[in-house]
Amino acid sequence: MASLEVRRSLPGSRRELEVRSPRRDKYSVLLPTYNERENLPLIVWLLVKSFSESGINYEIIIIDDGSPDGTRNVAEQLQKIYGSDRILLKPREKKLGLGTAYIHGMKHATGNYIIIMDADLSHHPKFIPEFIRKQKEGNFDIVSGTRYKGNGGVYGWDLKRKIISRGANFLTQILLRPGASDLTGSFRLYRKEVLEKLIEKCVSKGYVFQMEMIVRARQLNYTIGEVPISFVDRVYGESKLGGNEIVSFLKGLLTLFATT
Repeated sequence: MASLEVRRSLPGSRRELEVRSPRRDKYSVLLPTYNERENLPLIVWLLVKSFSESGINYEIIIIDDGSPDGTRNVAEQLQKIYGSDRILLKPREKKLGLGTAYIHGMKHATGNYIIIMDADLSHHPKFIPEFIRKQKEGNFDIVSGTRYKGNGGVYGWDLKRKIISRGANFLTQILLRPGASDLTGSFRLYRKEVLEKLIEKCVSKGYVFQMEMIVRARQLNYTIGEVPISFVDRVYGESKLGGNEIVSFLKGLLTLFATT
């Protein structure tokens, strides 16, 4: 039960009655990285700025998969700058998949909410306070950023990439009827226990993984809120989307259609 605390905010000011929850919410950001040395300092700075200005309790967990470009060294410098209580570096020796990166990061997370996002600046941290407000308003289990609803959108993609993304999302809506407008996005907020449960259930890898997370959430009757976001294509580095990923996506989509 919440406790009541009375305090004087400034000498001579009126007394304010405050209701304090027994536990302050903490948000753990999981940042899987591979060859992101140019982007990592910028995304971390933006995250720290957003959290600090909003008064949000946070930690940033960097899971680097043996990047050959020196991303890990950059992460170590950031840890020195911002402190080891805010920046946690939990590297792995090689690329082992997105799902296992989240599992690895969650083992070290002390927050009761988990935020997943890309480290390549395509997801702007300015939307995180909106995610948090949305979650509180609806008491949602998951809040997902959407490019395909309200004033959400995509910037910096060529026509081919937009057609692939729209086509993938259209197919998933028809075949899976997930109850969410953007299944292939990877900018989300989860209750920690919900994310743990979903990862236990998911079997997909690569880009299908994010889609399966929402489908499994629907099956388990978890509630999903959405916040329109602006997705901006990476400035530094190369996109990891290729022909193999598209084929894997189609195979995964058909598998989910047959099994859910």
